[in-house]
Amino acid sequence: MSDAAARADIAALAKGGRTNFFGFLLRLAARVPFLFIAGRLYGADSLGRFASALVIVELAGLLGSMGLKRGLAQRLAIDDRPPSHIVADAMLTSFIAGTVLMALLLLVPYPMFPSGIYSSYDLLLPLAIVPLAMTEVALSALAFRFDIKTTVQSRAVVEPWVLSLAAAGLWFVVPHGGMSLAYILSIYAAALVALLPLRRSYGWPEGWRPNAGRLFSLAWINLPLAIADIVEWGSRRLDLFILGFFASPAAVGIYWAAQQVASLPQKLKTSFEPILGPVITRNLKEGNYGAIAKQVCQVGFWITAAQAGIALALGIPGEAVMGLVGPVFVGGTGALAFLLAAEVVAATAVVSEAALVYTARLQNLVISVCTIGLQALLTVAAMLLINEMGLPDGYRAAAAAGALMLSLAFASLVKAQVLARILGASVNNWRWPLVWAAAPAIVIGWLVTSYLPEWAELALGVPAILIAYGLVIWHKGFGPEDRVLFRRNMGG
Repeated sequence: MSDAAARADIAALAKGGRTNFFGFLLRLAARVPFLFIAGRLYGADSLGRFASALVIVELAGLLGSMGLKRGLAQRLAIDDRPPSHIVADAMLTSFIAGTVLMALLLLVPYPMFPSGIYSSYDLLLPLAIVPLAMTEVALSALAFRFDIKTTVQSRAVVEPWVLSLAAAGLWFVVPHGGMSLAYILSIYAAALVALLPLRRSYGWPEGWRPNAGRLFSLAWINLPLAIADIVEWGSRRLDLFILGFFASPAAVGIYWAAQQVASLPQKLKTSFEPILGPVITRNLKEGNYGAIAKQVCQVGFWITAAQAGIALALGIPGEAVMGLVGPVFVGGTGALAFLLAAEVVAATAVVSEAALVYTARLQNLVISVCTIGLQALLTVAAMLLINEMGLPDGYRAAAAAGALMLSLAFASLVKAQVLARILGASVNNWRWPLVWAAAPAIVIGWLVTSYLPEWAELALGVPAILIAYGLVIWHKGFGPEDRVLFRRNMGG
């Protein structure tokens, strides 16, 4: 692999990282208003029931994408048919699968509402499944051509802002179903923003005809990816699902609010996957295993460094962050701390999996299943122990988050080792400057939380922690290749 090609790959990955970091800031700006609206207007009980229903709806949406969120890149890289025909097959496959799942949940809504409490508007939530699935496939197709801007517009601008504004407006009209209707509107708006650029990028599939055998083959080939997607996604929802059986709806709502804050940095790593996919598939085709290891480590460090800074900035003033949603939500501060730590330790697993899904699908799937099994075991054991000790629901939330953190740490260690063996090169995104950068951030965070009121912790403390961390990681942790992330081109 030539130096120019290697630099081009790093530049493409860096460009995606810059775009998605901007998308993270937009998502943060939009997510906070929704959490405020949901917590203050609808309350923790309604939020908990809404969160429980979303677990099933989003799972169905992921199932409907049939693993094509990641598998489409490989099909586009190796299939000789016109790209528009490949994309058309993928879109039709997701439409059919999503429609079947939507119909099932419309007919049998019980899995969404195990408590049996819901409004007639809540029963409409399955209508979001088809656009959810098709949006994932459309954004994957666009990312193959390095169009990340549309992902940011769809997922980080349109979807969260429509959700926030619609939830606020609908509370005055249908206070018992406003969140559900707002969610459906946000998903359809995000789908529209994704589908229009898809048409412009790939064009109309002239001469394409649906073929049942071809569609079945596409679904079958991507089945391991679909299962891996479900397992990975499930690891971020299993805690909420199990918590629903052991804790009150209010506790589930508090945990979900903490999860929403903690999942913001998660978008940084998942948004690299569409860019990593095309780069990895091309290098696999050329046999450049060393280049893949280098790219995985490079992106892994970028993600870890960014997530660690965000975790410190949101976790140290955690009580003020959760208090913004509502006074009752402060009880989720412990859960927030564990969830933020979980996102940091999971970075290695995510970037390793980006390569494993193409090099060792079955092994990756086995590790993922073991991870979610470990998480379930740890979570249920923690719930039973808390029952035995008679502790309040706040401890349940923190215990569920701790179980997630430990299981994701297991996944990171094992997946990195497996990928290193396959590539014949080390896969490790840890660097000691991460500790050096965290030290001044922790000191500033302690001073902020000790001497400033809550509003100042958020307005002044969060930026101060990020600046202190960023200055050290820039000067001590980032080398020339890392700083490509902040350049618009490879020159200079």
